[in-house]
Amino acid sequence: MKIVVIGGTGLIGSNVVNRLGESGHQAVPASPSKGVDTVTGVGVKEALRGADVVVDVSNSPSFADDDVMAFFRISTANLLGAAQSAGVGHYVALSVVGSGDLPESGYLKAKAAQEELIRSSGLPYTIVRATQFFEFAGGIADSATVDGVVRLSDGGVQPMAADDVAAATARAALDSPRNGALEVGGPEKFGLDQWIRTVLTARSDPREVVTDPQARYFGTLLGPDSLVPGPGAELAPTRLADWLARR
Repeated sequence: MKIVVIGGTGLIGSNVVNRLGESGHQAVPASPSKGVDTVTGVGVKEALRGADVVVDVSNSPSFADDDVMAFFRISTANLLGAAQSAGVGHYVALSVVGSGDLPESGYLKAKAAQEELIRSSGLPYTIVRATQFFEFAGGIADSATVDGVVRLSDGGVQPMAADDVAAATARAALDSPRNGALEVGGPEKFGLDQWIRTVLTARSDPREVVTDPQARYFGTLLGPDSLVPGPGAELAPTRLADWLARR
C-alpha cells in the first residue's frame, strides 16, 4: 500500500515511516520540510494522490490555546478534504487519552475538535489515543517549574515509550478501519508527580518535585484516572525503569 504519514519526519512519524517501510509498504513522509504544509494546503493534494492510507501524527508548533485549536481545525479539514478527493480508504490519527474529558486544557480541547472532524468526515478511520510519552517528562517538568521547584499534581498517568506509540500507530495503519478509537498506554500507572520525580532522579536533576493536588496540567486539574486509558486499552511492553536504563 501507499501510506502517507503526515508529520512523517518527527519523533513518532519517522519511526512509523520506518516500520511501515520494513513491512514492505510505500511509506511516504510528509511535512513542511518535504514541501507539504497542512495549514496552508500547499502540497497536500499532491502528497495524497494515490494513497491508500493517511496517518496523521502532526502537531501544532505552538501550544497556546488559540494557536493549537486553529492548527488542528485547519490542518485536519485540509487533510480530510484532500483524502476524500484522493479516495483514501483509511484515515488514521494520533490523539491523546483524555481528549474530550478535560475541556479546561486548551490542547486536549483542540484534540477533541480534531477527533470530531474525523468522525463526521464520512471517511473510514481509526483514532489512536495514546498516553503521555516518556520522552515528554523533561518538558512537563520544565512547564511546572517555578523558582527551581517542580509543582505537580498526583493525578494518575500511564505513560509509554514513543517507540511503542509508533508501533501501535503503524499497526493501526495496517489494520482495517475501526471507525472508532483505540486507546494505548504504558504497562504501569503512576502519579504524575511520582513519574516526573523518578525521571529527574534518574537524570541527576536536582529540582525538587512538590506534590500539589491543585497544580494544573497544561491548564486543567487532574483526577486519579484523567490521563489513564480505559478498559480494553492496549498496554505497551516498555516499563519506565527499562526505558531509563537504556538512556
